[in-house]
Amino acid sequence: MPFFVPVGLALIIIILVILFFTFIPVGLWITAYFSGVKISMATLIGMRLRRVAPSRIVNPMIKATKAGLVIKINELEAHYLAGGNVNTLVDALIAAQRANIPLVFERAAAIDLAGRNVLEAVQVSVNPKVIETPQIAAVAKDGIEVIVKARVTVRANIERLVGGAGEETIIARVGEGIVTTVGSSESHKDVLENPDSISKTVLDKGLDSGTAFEILSIDIADVDVGRNIGAKLTMDQAEAEKRIAQAKAEERRAMAVAREQEMRAEVQAMKAKVVEAEAEVPLALAAALKEGKLGVMDYYNMRNLLADTDMRSAISKIVDEDNKQE
Repeated sequence: MPFFVPVGLALIIIILVILFFTFIPVGLWITAYFSGVKISMATLIGMRLRRVAPSRIVNPMIKATKAGLVIKINELEAHYLAGGNVNTLVDALIAAQRANIPLVFERAAAIDLAGRNVLEAVQVSVNPKVIETPQIAAVAKDGIEVIVKARVTVRANIERLVGGAGEETIIARVGEGIVTTVGSSESHKDVLENPDSISKTVLDKGLDSGTAFEILSIDIADVDVGRNIGAKLTMDQAEAEKRIAQAKAEERRAMAVAREQEMRAEVQAMKAKVVEAEAEVPLALAAALKEGKLGVMDYYNMRNLLADTDMRSAISKIVDEDNKQE
């Protein structure tokens, strides 16, 4: 029994020591101490209680101290708790210090929390970045399409990184400036002869206003001649006018056909009325004879007159046909 008590006690002590070194990063504290970073055990324990990984704070703090930056441990922890990238932030501050760029901790933290890569912004401030625009099509006054491709050299503006527009705005503004410049040219030949006039005109428009960049230069990388837009528009207009004329002619023809059919219907109606009237003549004659309004001799005289008329008409037709044959 006395043998088991020391073994159990030793196991408890070992477990307590393991928990102590697991919960309290003694090795990290020793590294920080010999690196010149003054941080207490209580601070490290407080980080554990606040669910902050001490290494995420202490290692960047060591890096900043070695670089000669004066940063408080509470500032780094607050930035970490706010969702910022502490390591990138410290790297950006070191790079800015080496490049003599005035960048304070508060502004760098604001840039990082705004979702921008603060280290990349500092690097672009030191080494300007080239943004290549897609092919931009514009039409000169002579109707010829000109396709332009430009390279925009920009430098990050640290003061306007928070709230400033990004690369998409720069590309859109440069494209708009190219379209305006080419559109105001009298001929596409002027653009081909002097492509630098495009970059000068666009650069003078102050396109970097309100953006996170400063435009250093705009260089025309390629200029090509595209389609003859003016001729195409003229042809399309002529085709449209032709279709309109054809439609109007078809409309007039349809109206004429409808009018002809209407007139034929009227003629058929008139013929029907004549036939109907002729059918009533014998009935009227019979009624007149029956009522004594028409005598028998008068009826025969009328029949002789009609027969004579029919005979004369037949003779005249025969004479006309003989004359035609001669």
